[in-house]
Amino acid sequence: MCRWIAYRGETTALEHYVTEPEHSLVSQSIHALESTASINGDGFGLGWYDHHPEPGLYREIRPAWSDDNLRYLCRHLRSHLFFAHVRAATGTPITRPNCHPFASGHWMFMHNGFVGSWSRLRRRVEAMIPDKLYPARIGTTDSEAMFLAIMGAGMDHPVAAAEAVLSQITNLANETDPGDRFRFTAALTNGKDLYAFRYAVNDKANTLYYRESERGIVIVSEPFDRLTDWVAVPESHVVAALHGQRARVQPLFQRQQEAAE
Repeated sequence: MCRWIAYRGETTALEHYVTEPEHSLVSQSIHALESTASINGDGFGLGWYDHHPEPGLYREIRPAWSDDNLRYLCRHLRSHLFFAHVRAATGTPITRPNCHPFASGHWMFMHNGFVGSWSRLRRRVEAMIPDKLYPARIGTTDSEAMFLAIMGAGMDHPVAAAEAVLSQITNLANETDPGDRFRFTAALTNGKDLYAFRYAVNDKANTLYYRESERGIVIVSEPFDRLTDWVAVPESHVVAALHGQRARVQPLFQRQQEAAE
């Protein structure tokens, strides 16, 4: 499984989170400790916000540990909100368009997980993408397809949009007996607000942690140091860190459950 880091807070150099720490994202690309795949060498990517509304992207198919450009970029790039991702492919080709993060307009997304039986479900998941957004579908991953489907579900309410897509894919996964596995541990941002989801169907969800201070919030697949202030996100929950507010951890599908009671 992939490893990733999402940061929002005071403007800082990416190296302090991506390349410098004891168990940095680059180290995790060689030896992840909390992943079903200890090696994440199928490409990497950076996404960051600066003066433009849309994010900058740098994606490469080489392993993170073998690209000196990554260290130089992380040393000199500074941002108040950035994503970093190392990939372990789950059946789709190792190409630059398939590397995370993905961007559409001012939104950015990255994912750790998979849609089981993707070859069976791909056409139906892609059908969730509205026609106006489908030209942005340049790769072949389930991750990019889900991102564009969420975008199409209405980004005025990002959590509700994600819940709608997760619900549809859950129904598709459960059509078979036994049901297909589906894991969704993902980060989503518009450059100001940051959301992170931990969810799974017919499987255990991939790990997710966060740490928040006066400087900002960092959300990770697994901790990059040995400090004890990391908070584990429960399964079927979302971390919502809205601009100017402290992060909230809330159950997914909470509104549907309250409406049903």
